[in-house]
Amino acid sequence: MDRNKDSLLARLTGQTVALCIRSPWITILVFALLSLAASVYTARNFSINTDISNLISQNIDWRQREIALEKAFPSRANSILAVVNAPTPELASVAADALTERLRAKPDLFPEVRRPDGGEFFEKNALLFLPVEQLGQTLGQLQAATPFISILARDPNWRGLSRSAQAALLGVKAKRIELDALAPFFDRFSTTFEEAAAGRPATFSWQEMLAGRKSTPGELRKFVDIHPKLDFGALEPGRQATDAVRQAAVDAKLGPDYQARVRLTGSVPIADEEFATVKEGAILHGIGTVVVVLFILWLALKSARIIVAVFVALAGGLAITAALGLAMVGSLNMISVAFFVLFVGLGVDFCIQYSVRYRDERYHKDDLKTALIDSGRSIGGPLALAAAATAAGFLSFLPTAYQGVSELGTIAGVGMIVAFLVSITVLPAVLAVLDPPGEKEPLGYASFGAADRFVDTNRKWVVAGTLGIAIIGLPLLYFLRFDFNPINLRSQTVESIATYLELRQDPNTGASAINILTNSPKDAQAVAARMEKLPEVARVMSIESFVPDDQQTKLALIKKFAPAINPALNVKAAPPPNPQEVGEILIQTAGTLDAAGEQPGAGGVAAKRLAGQLRKLAAASNEQRNLAERAVIEPLNLKLAEARKFLQAGPVTVDSLPAELKDVWVTADGRYRVEVFPKGDPNDNETLRTFARKVLEVEPNAIGGPISILKSGDVIVVAFIQAGLLALVTICLLLWLALRRIDDVALTVVPLLLAGVITMEICVLIGLPLNFANIIALPLLLGIGVAFKIYYIMAWRDGQTNLLQSSLTRAVIFSAMTTATAFGSLWLSSHPGTSSLGKLLALSLLTTMCAAVLFQPALMGRPRESAEAGADAGGKA
Repeated sequence: MDRNKDSLLARLTGQTVALCIRSPWITILVFALLSLAASVYTARNFSINTDISNLISQNIDWRQREIALEKAFPSRANSILAVVNAPTPELASVAADALTERLRAKPDLFPEVRRPDGGEFFEKNALLFLPVEQLGQTLGQLQAATPFISILARDPNWRGLSRSAQAALLGVKAKRIELDALAPFFDRFSTTFEEAAAGRPATFSWQEMLAGRKSTPGELRKFVDIHPKLDFGALEPGRQATDAVRQAAVDAKLGPDYQARVRLTGSVPIADEEFATVKEGAILHGIGTVVVVLFILWLALKSARIIVAVFVALAGGLAITAALGLAMVGSLNMISVAFFVLFVGLGVDFCIQYSVRYRDERYHKDDLKTALIDSGRSIGGPLALAAAATAAGFLSFLPTAYQGVSELGTIAGVGMIVAFLVSITVLPAVLAVLDPPGEKEPLGYASFGAADRFVDTNRKWVVAGTLGIAIIGLPLLYFLRFDFNPINLRSQTVESIATYLELRQDPNTGASAINILTNSPKDAQAVAARMEKLPEVARVMSIESFVPDDQQTKLALIKKFAPAINPALNVKAAPPPNPQEVGEILIQTAGTLDAAGEQPGAGGVAAKRLAGQLRKLAAASNEQRNLAERAVIEPLNLKLAEARKFLQAGPVTVDSLPAELKDVWVTADGRYRVEVFPKGDPNDNETLRTFARKVLEVEPNAIGGPISILKSGDVIVVAFIQAGLLALVTICLLLWLALRRIDDVALTVVPLLLAGVITMEICVLIGLPLNFANIIALPLLLGIGVAFKIYYIMAWRDGQTNLLQSSLTRAVIFSAMTTATAFGSLWLSSHPGTSSLGKLLALSLLTTMCAAVLFQPALMGRPRESAEAGADAGGKA
């Protein structure tokens, strides 16, 4: 008995096909107009929101705190952070200042540009942030160096350098200093002059020389914080701003003049490069996918006319789905953009199922219209049920707080309905116009006969073996890993992310900090005090952190030493020597160093080395000598200018802090921000999660990167469980309404659940962790996978036997191949999140196809009528 053909849905589908092929050109024209209108709407309204923070619903309490913090400090959101690296701290500072000046000259594009680690305030008051003892030592060293400072301030050129060297050697002669103590200084000068003489970029750091050590990576890195004007009408709103920053760095000659490298990070470059990463290779991958899909379709359908019909239906259906999706959600996100691939991958399944059934009907009844109508009548029920179940799998995320996937579910769920409708309307109409030739051979796989007989004879062993493998692998699920860090969904090779990850390794940058918004200075101080007691906290900052302690003592020390240091810094500069004088000065200094080089020890060796370099420079061109001089004198002038400002330090209060600094810590309505830094490895997710938990225990209103990672992970897990259960319940209900037998529902769902378990076990074996992007594949597996199971259960209920040899298996195999190819295009993406989604979708598709083709026929056994007939025959015998 053919239950499917007697069903109401089967009759309605058959009547729909008959109506569409009665006037096929009208059907095609209406569809073309709808597709054209949808394409125009999509082109005018297409946009992608690349901010992954928006993947979580804004109605959750911690997301509301996150949004409130962004509104309170708008300069912290939509920003560009220019990271300026140079070989020395002095060059990094000068380069950052030069870039800041260039950008401030364009207020229309850059309304706000700050130097968070520089500027007048820090240049003037830096000494006040030193401990009292260290400040006294620093001022004492400056006082002791006043003879050298005076020489260099009067002659910041070769003459001053020569006189300083001679004064140092006189100190050696007078036994006030050891020659070996000068060796590091001489060697530093020699290295710089060697580089200059060889025509290589030469650098010199007075800061390193006086400190007696190499600079740390943090000291060689300076920041420019930029708040740009964005073009939200563009797919990459910050592209104009980031291009302008890079051009400003070129115009300021930061590379040639300061050997500086400028990298951009922050929310704006990260978002733009996120979109660029998704877009990268998309056209090439898309073309490759189309070519492979065409080849598979040819193998499945063996007719160019049928393939054209399938492509027409899919292309128009995709355009309509895209327009409906944008109308429903406004803009796509980094997850919902995958609906393009999902629609093609799953929509082609419906078209293949109908087309293969049409070919089978055409083989038995060589009449075009009869074959088309009978195909609709026979496949309509399974297709409708598969579309409804697949849509249920997508829509199961709709009520969850995982907004990114909820939007994907909305679009893809509607897309499944569109895909079903085009497969029973437009596809038959185009086939009616193209009139593919009839079939000469049956469509099944006769070669699968042995497999059919094996499954039929050994069905208990097949079922038991498959279940046994899944059960044995259950302990693997304990090791199933979830990567809660959303930054790992981004490409770590792009500049913005690579720079962010580098900054995160430095605990002083605040890349992994937590923020707490308080209502008053008193509250901020109380919060800071509580945070400092936590063992997981490295340090705490607030606006009060910029008010130095022990100011009275420190200012008294500065006042005490200033009269002795100021005169040396503020001497009148002498006219620089001419080129001839420079040559004479270098020769004279080399002779003095040669005399010192006669002494044994490291000092003598260093003096001889420096003397040799000075003689080479004396014989070199003016250009080479100027390069060597500039490498030493430019950072000297910077340090002299800083020293002059240090001695002008005065009392600092919160009220006297510069407005651009206060704006980062105090809101316009008087609320105060407290920033808490983690202790331990900032790249360790568990460290950050523990840090976030401990801070939240003390301050429930805290927010920041580690808390977002912690809470978003909770949201995703809950959403996954909710969506999985909802999808399972909805699919079971749909199956019950269609099949009306509990055991038939079980025969459909058990292979589906088995495929899900095996998929997760394989994830552990291949080291594929679940993450915010690919976790959606598992609930979707219920919707995607149930389609194949439905086709088999419906055929089995209709009394079909030898299912592996049937045209159904041909349709399922080629459908799975085309869908896997579409998902494979996601796998090839340069975007890690998209790629991991493609991997898990392809893996889940493979397991669900195997469960449908190999396991489900064994689980079902012979159709009930055949089994009952066999039993009756055996009883009579």
